[in-house]
Amino acid sequence: MNKVLKYNSLFLGTMILLFGGLKLVDPFYTWFHIQIAKSGLPAFFIPLGIAGEISVGLSLLLATGFKGRLRSLFRPVVALASVGLIVNMAVATYVHLQPDVPARVLPLGIKPPFIPLFVMLLAGVNLLQ
Repeated sequence: MNKVLKYNSLFLGTMILLFGGLKLVDPFYTWFHIQIAKSGLPAFFIPLGIAGEISVGLSLLLATGFKGRLRSLFRPVVALASVGLIVNMAVATYVHLQPDVPARVLPLGIKPPFIPLFVMLLAGVNLLQ
């Protein structure tokens, strides 16, 4: 197996699982609600976003962790999770770009979408491996 794919999947899986899990506790829970509300997205994006991040993170980690047993499924699972991550980060980029979303409720208080675009880039690397 390609080491770049393995380590990139472990990094992305850990990071996005943590980001999704943090959205279940305050103050991140409140911040995420503010992000969605101020961006004009419908309220159902709140549980959808959290579930999406947690499921993508678990998929990447489990696929990498059980790659020995899931050899034939490893690449398709990682590819599907990476596509899901790109979709999640596209929504995050949209939220970052909305003028009504204050920087104080965004990750690290950074208004430009550097983090979601970087994560999208890494997910794209997984698709090219």
